[in-house]
Amino acid sequence: MIDKKTKRIRTKLKKVSSRNRLSVFRSNNHIYAQAIDDSKGITLASASTLEKELVKGQKGRKELAATIGKEIARRLIEKGIKDVAFDKGGY
Repeated sequence: MIDKKTKRIRTKLKKVSSRNRLSVFRSNNHIYAQAIDDSKGITLASASTLEKELVKGQKGRKELAATIGKEIARRLIEKGIKDVAFDKGGY
């Protein structure tokens, strides 16, 4: 269920920009990032700390967040997507 704050942020984001949305979610243990095309309703690319090859030998949450950011950027550039709108998801 989407709470009021998240819904407000997402609505403003869609009004201002027609770009794809980069959504980031962080739980107590993991960080997830995904690029979403709202017009088609599909996920274009995703990366998370659940992927074992991404988190080998890293310890801190800052290091993990930087790695996930670089990986999602690499995957989007491979697909030819250069502009995204950041959806902070209520944080």
